[in-house]
Amino acid sequence: MERPSSPRLPHTRRSLLRGGLALGAAAGAAFAGELWTGSGRAAAAAAVDYPGATWAPASTANYTASNRPSTYAIDMVVIHVTQETFADTITLFQDPAHAATAHYVVRSADGAIDQCVREHDVAWHAGNWDYNTRSIGIEHEGWVDDASWFTDAMYHSSAALTAEICDKYGIPKDRQHIIGHVEVPGTDHTDPGPNWDWVRYIRLVNGG
Repeated sequence: MERPSSPRLPHTRRSLLRGGLALGAAAGAAFAGELWTGSGRAAAAAAVDYPGATWAPASTANYTASNRPSTYAIDMVVIHVTQETFADTITLFQDPAHAATAHYVVRSADGAIDQCVREHDVAWHAGNWDYNTRSIGIEHEGWVDDASWFTDAMYHSSAALTAEICDKYGIPKDRQHIIGHVEVPGTDHTDPGPNWDWVRYIRLVNGG
């Protein structure tokens, strides 16, 4: 759940965002494990779908292995805000008890990107199984009530990532297909919140 307060309070991360818990929770264990334990940096480099990202694999208990877009078409990007620090978010995604993850996490200070789940797999980020299967989830370090976390570096880095995803899967670069977590049916989340500059973000995604 999102907290209305600042990052100085104890961290309590959102729970059970994935929707459809029973669908193949353990199926991706062998694949992700081989990537990370195989050949160190070479395996990590081979794992990322976006060249600017660093591989930081989530626990295989927190997503569903798949073969998208063959198994499910990808037609949407969902924008999130972590309500945690960047480092704590990665740690939570690597905790098998967390039961949630996203494909990417973007750092506030410099726009650095970690990839936690391969794009062909279904990350549990939207709290709606249908939306999970159709989307790429991107988390952004920060808190919805504090616009200072949404830096120029974060906007530019995230927009470049979203643009590349849209180009790869033929997703229109508009607000009907690049949505906030708050717009997912059935969610109780408000991110990215009123401080997220959607006009600027969509303009940057479109190269503006």
